[in-house]
Amino acid sequence: MMLTALGLMSGTSLDGVDVALIETDGRRVNALGPSGYRPYTDTERGLLRQALYEAADLPDRTARPGCLREAERVVTTAHAEAVAAFTAQHRMRFDDIDIVGFHGQTVLHRPEKRLTVQIGDALMLAKAIHIPVMYDFRAADVEAGGQGAPFVPVYHRALAQSLEREGPTVVVNIGGVANITYIDGDTLIACDTGPGNALLDDHMLRRMNQRFDTEGRTAALGKVDAAWINRALAMPFFALPPPKSLDRNDFAGLKLGDMPPEDGAATLTAFTVAAIARVVPLLPKEPKSWIVAGGGARNMTMLRMLRECLAPAQVQAADTLGWASDAIEAQAFGFLAARGLKGLPLSYPATTGVPIPMTGGIIARP
Repeated sequence: MMLTALGLMSGTSLDGVDVALIETDGRRVNALGPSGYRPYTDTERGLLRQALYEAADLPDRTARPGCLREAERVVTTAHAEAVAAFTAQHRMRFDDIDIVGFHGQTVLHRPEKRLTVQIGDALMLAKAIHIPVMYDFRAADVEAGGQGAPFVPVYHRALAQSLEREGPTVVVNIGGVANITYIDGDTLIACDTGPGNALLDDHMLRRMNQRFDTEGRTAALGKVDAAWINRALAMPFFALPPPKSLDRNDFAGLKLGDMPPEDGAATLTAFTVAAIARVVPLLPKEPKSWIVAGGGARNMTMLRMLRECLAPAQVQAADTLGWASDAIEAQAFGFLAARGLKGLPLSYPATTGVPIPMTGGIIARP
């Protein structure tokens, strides 16, 4: 039976809430509906950055010390407003939607401690929007010893099935953290590759008072410090085989030193690309094609560097295939909610390192 699912995603870039409608039975995608976006205000974004800082030493995933309780309320309210605006714009009633997939805002991800924390009050959200909400997708995976990320490979596979491409295809999502899904017939492998836009965004905010490098224009003016990248790539994470995952701030300790902001942007952009390329030797076969989604797909300098670094493989932005690049993660959590309702696996040994295929998610009802 096909379900109408609404997926919600607030990623590690801390930009806002993505909303996307999808019709699916949890195995295949029958139709993609419209998408929407509710940006965080500067005040909300500042609070979430503080929440990331205060969550760094959380021993308990249910604890909400310091500003975390207020941050959770803000995240929940923003998601409720995003759903209300979306349904009003598209003249939908709450009973037109079977399930909402609510990822929440990740503030800490430490799978080695069997700990992952996504803030957001699902019960409060369900009552506000009058629709059942599935949440806490990652917890069961992490508790079972998995990485708990990346969590969208099953959706990438569902999208890629319609392409009928020869040879291995990789979908790379470049959000705050970058992750890949390797698809080759029945083979599905996934992992985080390293920083996505997080380091670059933080640099742009600190040095240029800009939220991000629009279209990669600042990086295009700079010079890459190859020696800095080589030192950064010596970190043990990059030699680990998939599956593996990261916290947004795992590379926050890397310092660029005294260089012009344009050179810093160019170096951090090239670092993201080099980290993605570093995963290629760890895959069963060299990919024939790459599909780039997420915020990084709008960065022309990053796309150019990817094409140069991954040649002769084909590299294209997801939008060129008719996929909604900015909405893919939100669509994925609608898809995962449908899978969760049907008891289908959300993660696998080769995607998160979990011992057996795992379902997950908890339902909050209005």
